[in-house]
Amino acid sequence: MPEGHTLFRIAGELRDAFGGLPTAVSSPQGRFAADAALVDGAVLLGAESAGKHLFVAFEGDRLVHVHLGLIGQLDTRTGLTDVPLPVGQVRLRLQARRPDGLAYADLRGAIICELVDPARRDRVLAGLGPDPLREDAEPDRAWQRIRRSARPIGALLLDQKVLAGVGNVYRAEVLFRHRIHPLRPGRTLRVGQWQAMWDDLVLLLAEGVRLGRIDTVRPEHTPEAMGRPPRRDDHGGEVYVYRRTGQPCLVCGRAVRTEELEGRNLFWCPGCQPKFRSRAVQ
Repeated sequence: MPEGHTLFRIAGELRDAFGGLPTAVSSPQGRFAADAALVDGAVLLGAESAGKHLFVAFEGDRLVHVHLGLIGQLDTRTGLTDVPLPVGQVRLRLQARRPDGLAYADLRGAIICELVDPARRDRVLAGLGPDPLREDAEPDRAWQRIRRSARPIGALLLDQKVLAGVGNVYRAEVLFRHRIHPLRPGRTLRVGQWQAMWDDLVLLLAEGVRLGRIDTVRPEHTPEAMGRPPRRDDHGGEVYVYRRTGQPCLVCGRAVRTEELEGRNLFWCPGCQPKFRSRAVQ
C-alpha cells in the first residue's frame, strides 16, 4: 500500500499541474461519472494529503476524496501536445491546458473515489492520527494513545487512528533505527523514545517525498560505504530490515526475522532490537 510520502507527493504534483486552472473532470471507466459531471470544468483550487487520504479541492466547496488502497495509482503528466486515450480502468481523469501545453492525470485501482463536502473531509481528518508530513501535526495526540496501550508498538504505528501515513516499510525501519522490538507494548515506551521516533519519521517521510522512494539507511550503511551491492527489490530504496528476512543485518550481522502481526508482516533484527523485558517486580 502506498505510504504517506506517496500521497503527499501526488498532492504536490496535482497542485503544480492543475492549480488555479479550469479542469475537465471525467470518468472513462464510468464508476465516477455522475460525480465527475458535477465538477467538470470547475477551477481546481488545490490538493492536500492526510496520511493515506488525498483531497482535491474544486471551487464551490467540492472535493474529490481518494484513497489508493493496495494497488491504486494516480499518475500526472504535463507539457504535452496531445493527451492519449485512457488505457485500462481509469476511474478519474483530470485534464487542463497550461502555458506549457496540456496536462492530464489518471486514477486507477483506488478503493475510494468520491465527491465530498468540507464537512466530510473534516470528519475524515478528525479520525486520523497526526501525519508527520503535515505542518499542523500534533505528535502528542499519538503519544497519549501509545502510552496507555498494551498493544505492541508495531501494531500501533500502523494504526491510522494513532499515526497517519506510516505503512509497513516506515514501521519496520523506524523501529530498527531506534532499537525497539516491534512486539514491545506501547505503554512501556518512554516519551523521549517516542519523540525521537517521531522526529525521525518527519525526516524520513520528507526524504521519501524528495526522492520518490524510501531510503532509511544511515550514510555509514549505504552500499558505497559498506562496499556491498545495492538492494534489488520492487519496492526500491536502501533499508535495514524490511523484506530482508534471513539476510544478515547491516549493523550486527544477525539474520533478519519476520513474523505476522495483525495480518501484516513484521521485520526486525534480534540483535539490534532485543525483546523488551520489564523491570517491574512480578
